[in-house]
This record gives sequence, C-alpha cells and structure tokens, in this order.
Amino acid sequence: MRKIFFMAGASVIMAGLIWTASFLWTISTASSTPDLKAADVGIVLGASMWGDSPSPGLQERLEEALRQYKSGKVNKLILTGGLDDPTFKYTEAQGMQQYLLDRGIPAADILLENKATSTYENLLYSRSIMEDHGWATAIIITHTFHGPRALEMAEYLGYEEPQLSLVKSKVLSPWKSHSREVLAYVKWRIDRILGQA
Repeated sequence: MRKIFFMAGASVIMAGLIWTASFLWTISTASSTPDLKAADVGIVLGASMWGDSPSPGLQERLEEALRQYKSGKVNKLILTGGLDDPTFKYTEAQGMQQYLLDRGIPAADILLENKATSTYENLLYSRSIMEDHGWATAIIITHTFHGPRALEMAEYLGYEEPQLSLVKSKVLSPWKSHSREVLAYVKWRIDRILGQA
C-alpha cells in the first residue's frame, strides 16, 4: 500500500513538473498575433507604478501602445489599472495617461479604467468600456510572458477574436516574472474550476 501511495504521489509531482515546464515554454516563446489587423481599440494592461511615474516595465507596454497607435492599428486606447498604493497620487491608468500625453497622444483618444486590481478585472472592466462605445474588436497590449493568460481570459470573457501585441521585456527579471506568471496562471485555472472567475 505504501508503495502505491508513493507511486501515485510521484506521478502527480511528475505531471505537475511537466505541466509547469510546458507553460514556462509557452510564456517564454509567446509572440504577438501574426498579421495583426486594425482594431477598434488597444487595451494596455496595467503594471506597477513607481511613485508618480510608470515603472520601467510598464513603460515598455506603453511604448508598444505608442507603436501600434502610430502605425494606425488602433486609434483609441483603454488604459486599465487601479491604485497600487493608497499613498500614490495616481492610479496605474492615470500614470499611463500622463506618459502618453507627454508623447503626443491626444487626450480624446485615451480612455481610463481606474478600478482594476488584476488581469481579469483589467479585461472585464475594459470590455464594459468597449460595450459603452460600441467597439467590438481589441488589441491587448502587454508583455510576452503575460500574453497567453491575458488571451485566455479575454476569450473566456467573450471578446471577439482578441489579438495580442506583445513586448519582450528588457528590464524585468525573466526568472521572477515567469515564476510569478506560472503561479498566477494556476490561480486563474483553479478559479475557473471553482466557478470564481
């Protein structure tokens, strides 16, 4: 009996390791949607603020948003992210807005979502903004490691053929960002199974 339990436990551990390795490969090799098509809006997923300014990682997402805006793939942007810290002056969305205004994007082309505290909420609340404006299609702008989970959530929420515009980070630690993403993905899958998504 002890041997059976040992074998069963070993099998579960092995399956978990294989799944983790598989997902690490997925997030390490994720890329933007091939042949990206113009969409009604770009959605920039929030990340941490450093005081009053976007962190270097968040700036990478904003530079990708600028690139897609200037290329004409989107002409409106939803910036989504709530308040990181009660002592901060700006929400993530407000901090992103100032960054883009300083780089020439008109205020009329920027919409803010200031409540979200997770990727799921980023996409849920942004979908409501899209519905309010009659927009159907979106390009989700984030980092490569974050793209697969964001896409899965967007599909779960009923986005119409969501696309990804992803940037590979030059400033974030791959080990830290990838390990955190694996944990976040496990939580997302468990929430779905439990009906809490």
